[in-house]
Amino acid sequence: MTDSLAASDVPPDGVRRYRGRKPDLYEKALALRREGRPVGEIAERVGVSKSTAYLWTRHLPLDPELVRERRRSHSRAMTDAQWSAHRAARDAARAATVAATAAWVRRLRYRELVLLGAAIYWCEGGKAKPWRPHDCRVKFINSDPLLVTLFLRFLDALGVPRAALRFRVSIHESADVPEAVRWWAELVGVPPEQFQRTSLKRHRPVTTRQNVGQDYHGCLTVDVLRSSRLYWKIEGIMKGMADEDRRRER
Repeated sequence: MTDSLAASDVPPDGVRRYRGRKPDLYEKALALRREGRPVGEIAERVGVSKSTAYLWTRHLPLDPELVRERRRSHSRAMTDAQWSAHRAARDAARAATVAATAAWVRRLRYRELVLLGAAIYWCEGGKAKPWRPHDCRVKFINSDPLLVTLFLRFLDALGVPRAALRFRVSIHESADVPEAVRWWAELVGVPPEQFQRTSLKRHRPVTTRQNVGQDYHGCLTVDVLRSSRLYWKIEGIMKGMADEDRRRER
């Protein structure tokens, strides 16, 4: 028995004479088994028959958790193979539908842009509350670049100068903060140096977050300075759209 073998690697007496002819292959088989490899894979990688691989490694049972994980991986692979064609067709249909619908929209008219901009602000922006009814500041925050871009177009349509806007990124502290600021700055066309200090969200290890990775850029806050009158206009647009059906009934 070589010195490199642990006590748990000592094979039954009936196996010693078989592995004695190929000690290097035997030790490689044991190493693979300790990694949780199945007998079939060990036989293929070592270059012996499955029966020999089993005979060499049967005294090293696999960790039950490794067995479960291998079965889960196999199940995922089988599912992917079964549904890959369906998913490819679905993704192609989605891309075609999105492209065709986007072409149908073409260019928004001024009235459409103003109505849409007011609506998305009323859904996603800050609003006055009954306990602070005169807090009429226009403050929009969102993580969707499409909505942010549309809101900025809405402000442009209403004649709000870019100099009146203040930008701030809100993001988890575990993310790449400088890269997120650069990404948003490029989107809105403002130098990163002009962004306000980033608002960091404290990381909670017990929370399972899905918004991670290189595509996670946090949220962008757009503050409009001296914006009470703009807020009143947005409020009026929403009131006008909400009252339209009642005016028709009269």
